[in-house]
Amino acid sequence: MGLKAALSKLFAAWVNRDMDRMRQNAVAMQQQLMLQLIEQAAHTAFGKDHRFNEITSYADFKANVPVADYEDLRPYIDRVTNGEADVMWPGKPAYLAKTSGTTSGVKYIPISKESMPEHIKAARNALLSYIHETGKADFVDGKMIFLQGSPIMSKKHGVAVGRLSGIVAHHVPAYLQKNRLPSYEVNCIEDWEQKVDAIVNETYNEDMRLISGIPPWCQMYFDRLSAKAGDKKIKDIFPNFKLFVYGGVNYEPYRARIEESIGFGIDTIETYPASEGFIAFQDSQKDKGLLLQVNSGIFYEFIPSEEYFNSSPTRLSLAEVELNKNYALILNTNAGLWGYSIGDTIKFTSLAPYKIVVTGRIKHYISAFGEHVIGEEVEHALMSVAQQEGVDVVEFTVAPQVTPDSGLPYHEWFVEFGRGPADMEAFATKVDQALQKKNIYYFDLIEGNILRPLIIRSLAPDSFINYMRSQGKLGGQNKVPRLSNDRKIADALAQYVI
Repeated sequence: MGLKAALSKLFAAWVNRDMDRMRQNAVAMQQQLMLQLIEQAAHTAFGKDHRFNEITSYADFKANVPVADYEDLRPYIDRVTNGEADVMWPGKPAYLAKTSGTTSGVKYIPISKESMPEHIKAARNALLSYIHETGKADFVDGKMIFLQGSPIMSKKHGVAVGRLSGIVAHHVPAYLQKNRLPSYEVNCIEDWEQKVDAIVNETYNEDMRLISGIPPWCQMYFDRLSAKAGDKKIKDIFPNFKLFVYGGVNYEPYRARIEESIGFGIDTIETYPASEGFIAFQDSQKDKGLLLQVNSGIFYEFIPSEEYFNSSPTRLSLAEVELNKNYALILNTNAGLWGYSIGDTIKFTSLAPYKIVVTGRIKHYISAFGEHVIGEEVEHALMSVAQQEGVDVVEFTVAPQVTPDSGLPYHEWFVEFGRGPADMEAFATKVDQALQKKNIYYFDLIEGNILRPLIIRSLAPDSFINYMRSQGKLGGQNKVPRLSNDRKIADALAQYVI
């Protein structure tokens, strides 16, 4: 064991004691944090508009601060992105994280000088928790790879703008810099396929011990490594590779193929980072639950999923949640997001300590590759082109094809037409281009050659009626989901393709 590994064990023990205090005092920490955030932001424009100076309890908070999505907060966020200070949080943000929007196409999420360190601390503590529990620290003596976005940033009224993973790349602790790959130059390559090839060449002869990234991106990296090595398993290329860290999408659809590529069932750590904050991470190999970060600048609220679209849904603090119940997650952050509905649903798997699993989105969506495509986007893409082309769409649903027989993965659209397009291939191309304009993540995946353009399967008349009948869901309030992250509906509809 090297010196760095030995020191990391001592550091992990010290950090774990601090985390134990968080585990044992979560509710008190959240209550205190709420008041601290309110006090710090009382003199901002948002704080004045919502009478922060009158808030002394959670009941006051709920009365003064409404639940909001990005569009609701956009008048304030636009002021922030236009260079105004003291709008939602004191001063100007340190960064604006560029992310995919719903109706707006692109969102700019503020990251403050107070919130940025919390992203780094949570990522660090995820690794230290693993070291403390397992005693396995040798990976810190070797190379670590973080498959992430480009660190190149632009400026918007003096504030640096970039993708979260690219921003984080600028804050890797000094003690990890010598271990970290890819190089800055390679990390700046925009085209994903070129980038993966460059990473393969740069890491092939290195002592890689930890690999982190979104599973499908990592799988592409593994495939190209194996091809370069004459179809060797990853364990034979990197014999000291012992830990895989992931987040952003459900790992289970990828687990079998990734483990087959590696050659054994590797230890994994699941993380739950977002541009809005680093929410949770897996702190034990014995438990799939993710430890909620209750003292990291985020005051959480929870709305029972079934009430989310009510005019006055129930809002709960951490002290009021129950096990195994779906909640929509609401964030109030030290970057100035207030009552912010992140769009995710979670369940608590433990209340002592507070651990969660991500159960989906409050609305139907596809995020098999991290694209976060929502119903509104696919409906707009299809219907806008259909209107232009004089095409009549009866019904449709979309699912990811993660493991095609050949070529890159893609989104597979099952569409029942009343009056179909004269040229299906040209129609599909236009729909794909419309979707790229609505969703920046999808655009990036197509441009980076991670996905190929969507494929439309035309269905026979009455296909959806027959499908719903077969499921015992014909009529009433039952609807075919427009989006699915699995292929249950897609596989059932395959028999109707013409």
